[in-house]
Amino acid sequence: MNAQWLYRRPSPAARLRLFCLPYAGGGSSIYSRWQGDFPEDIEVCAVELPGRRARLREPPIRRAAALVEAIAEGVAPFLDLPFVFFGHSMGALLAFELARHLRRVGRQGPCALFVSAAAAPHLPRSRKLLWRLGDAEFLSEIRGYGGTPEEVFSEPDLRALFLPVLRADFEVFDTYEFEDDGPLACPLHVYGGRDDERATPGQLRAWGELASHLESVELFPGGHFYLHEQRPALTAAVARELAAFVPGRR
Repeated sequence: MNAQWLYRRPSPAARLRLFCLPYAGGGSSIYSRWQGDFPEDIEVCAVELPGRRARLREPPIRRAAALVEAIAEGVAPFLDLPFVFFGHSMGALLAFELARHLRRVGRQGPCALFVSAAAAPHLPRSRKLLWRLGDAEFLSEIRGYGGTPEEVFSEPDLRALFLPVLRADFEVFDTYEFEDDGPLACPLHVYGGRDDERATPGQLRAWGELASHLESVELFPGGHFYLHEQRPALTAAVARELAAFVPGRR
């Protein structure tokens, strides 16, 4: 019943699960090559949000709190092993709020939290609210972000398919309001692109104000979607940190 929330390659040797949350408009396919970058005792679980791939007919969820609660319910059967969260851009916000949600409801939280290409969520926002824009202006703004296949803009059928999901995801982000309920206790690792104007080094370091243990802030060559070009370096960095949390490793 809950399997539609995750794409994973089950491994009998798995001792820890890495849950990966997508950026706005993205799906589980973002992380389709990640499992090959990790040893077999780490199982990569790519989260699939409503409105994508096999869930195409499901309406996307437009508010962060509701989406986080739905994700928590969807992945609950897979929290039987130690686990960590990784999120890129909007996915970083969801990963952060998911960890806080588990704490609020008294459930075991992640061993560590990995956030990527996202300004700390308590910082003031300066950009326009994209989800309220007309289609032409909205798509123009999205194109400026990079990361979205050009076919989405040039092919009407594909554009009609992706536009509702993109709008819903930006509505999640634009309507989000940070509420302070104390720092997270789990270790926090922050990653970003050196040329990312939407998540500057200062905005990345500010995540340290939301966690008791900011372990690292690491920058890679590239912009907001550096995780594609720099995937091997990024997954190697994550794998190094995960080694400390895999039970049974020496």
